[in-house]
Amino acid sequence: MTHSAVNPLYQRPRQPALAPQPAAMPKLCVRYLPIAESLPLADNVLAAICFGQDRPAPQSPECIRLPLEVLHGHGLREVWQGTGPVRGGHDGAIRYRADAHYLFGVIEVAERDFADISAATRAVYAEIMAFQRRSGKPQLLRLWNYFDSITDGSGDGERYKQFCVGRVQGLGEQPLDLMPAATAIGRCHGTGVLQVYWLAGQSAGTSIENPRQLSAYLYPRQYGPEPPRFARATLTAAAQLLISGTSSIVGHATHHGGQWRAQLRETLTNVAALLDAAKQICPTFSTSLGPQSLLKVYLRRASDI
Repeated sequence: MTHSAVNPLYQRPRQPALAPQPAAMPKLCVRYLPIAESLPLADNVLAAICFGQDRPAPQSPECIRLPLEVLHGHGLREVWQGTGPVRGGHDGAIRYRADAHYLFGVIEVAERDFADISAATRAVYAEIMAFQRRSGKPQLLRLWNYFDSITDGSGDGERYKQFCVGRVQGLGEQPLDLMPAATAIGRCHGTGVLQVYWLAGQSAGTSIENPRQLSAYLYPRQYGPEPPRFARATLTAAAQLLISGTSSIVGHATHHGGQWRAQLRETLTNVAALLDAAKQICPTFSTSLGPQSLLKVYLRRASDI
């Protein structure tokens, strides 16, 4: 297999023919902003992702603490601004903020309260799906998952593989063509917490697959009892592209192990392929990254920056 094409034996679902209607929903604004501990957030903020284990964070319900250290741009917060006035609340273990079009939710559970990571994930996703059905913003657009020691364990007992089992069970009958973009990232701080936050909307997005990659939910058995369930990207009804972790995968295999520069080049090629795929569905979509494009990169080794 070359780096420019996937095995022609792979059977992939066709991309949807219908384009999202940009006028159906207003665009979100997502930026990295400096936020002081004592500074209140604007009333249109859906969420502010606050990075770092020990760094101060705003004392507000909008803030989601993420114990991953920032390697560049200390003191910045990832701020998701809504399209109008925002209301917040709690529903069971879920915290949420919503405006007229979008919803941002977060759930955090202690793994010790469950038999294993699979059971914790199943419970979390079942609660998310039940909440989404009654939320008024039922369409999942993007999810982020964080938990400790993601690659610990061997064979089918690897924690990521067991996370995938629990996710499938919790998602229930969610159709494959409506799977949202999603990321799963391991932590090394030993918090013992499974943390999931997500963006949802009133209008469904369009799941986008990468023509250079096998769809995650078609991965072969070697990747675990259940394949990962996520799309490579979601094109929202506002024609904004929410990209999952594409990394340096071609087909279903990671390329250039241990060579971060080559992996970066492959990753950017995958991003470009997703931008092109989005344009095929929405002809007005721009395939160029610009000042409004927000990229967040996760590194296994901090020394590679």
